[in-house]
Amino acid sequence: MMKTPVAFLIFNRPDTTAKVFAAIRQAKPPKLLVVADGPRSDRPSEAEKCAAARAIIDFVDWECEVLTNYSDINIGCGKRISSGINWVFEQVEEAIILEDDCLASSNFFQFCELMLNQYRHDERIMMISGTNFLGTWKSNIQSYHFSYYGGIWGWASWRRAWRYYNYEIKLWTDNEIKARIHDVLANKKQYIYREKIFEQVYNGMIDTWDYQWSFARLLQSGLSIVPSANLISNIGFGNDATHTKYKSEVSNIELKNLDFPLDINKFIAVDRDYDQEVFYKLIKNKNLFQRAIKKLSSLTMQHS
Repeated sequence: MMKTPVAFLIFNRPDTTAKVFAAIRQAKPPKLLVVADGPRSDRPSEAEKCAAARAIIDFVDWECEVLTNYSDINIGCGKRISSGINWVFEQVEEAIILEDDCLASSNFFQFCELMLNQYRHDERIMMISGTNFLGTWKSNIQSYHFSYYGGIWGWASWRRAWRYYNYEIKLWTDNEIKARIHDVLANKKQYIYREKIFEQVYNGMIDTWDYQWSFARLLQSGLSIVPSANLISNIGFGNDATHTKYKSEVSNIELKNLDFPLDINKFIAVDRDYDQEVFYKLIKNKNLFQRAIKKLSSLTMQHS
């Protein structure tokens, strides 16, 4: 029987919300914490979509305490999710967290719960990720590994780790902090990639919350646990998405399952080979995103 609370972050997509909720319903968590942003004032039809997404929560039909944190107004992707997760960890010490487009495999919840229990007091570990961007990684010899590239499409963590989160990443201006992150990554190309992103986040150029979480983990040399087989598929890429409207190599990654009981790692060390492979995959995906933005801008100019 599952004992870990689940946090569910929703907005305006009742179709994907229903699919992700179905997976949560199968897991039957004892506590469900639901965070929702409000409709944008310049989109008349969005209020109805937000209401439809929230109505799905009424289908909880198992023994479960439901807590809600709903906004009447639109706060925005970055601040709504970050403030919502702040609220989650004010309520509970640890949680499994799913957004409304992150579809979980049948034993994602079991994996997270076991890892939360195994590493609860180990400050070196800051996150459990359900996403393996490569699909599988050394799955013939291990159940999971450690990474600096843990994905936030289905993840779990503890209040003790989230306390380092800062939405404005105020520490980014400190050159010693930058040097520390460079040392943690131990790779010039990877650092330059992150440096550009963190600079944009610090200057308010990106409406997001997850790069700040990556910053917090790198700052603490915090590791993420990644399953040897992918347990989350992002089904939200498309025209209805806030950010991911473009074609992507990391969308709809095939769902897999792990064999239980898990093989517990005998030592804790980052798998830099995995991180390097993921880095190149994400760089390729970012280039696809940038090309899509340029194409969208070109079409906008043509019709203006």
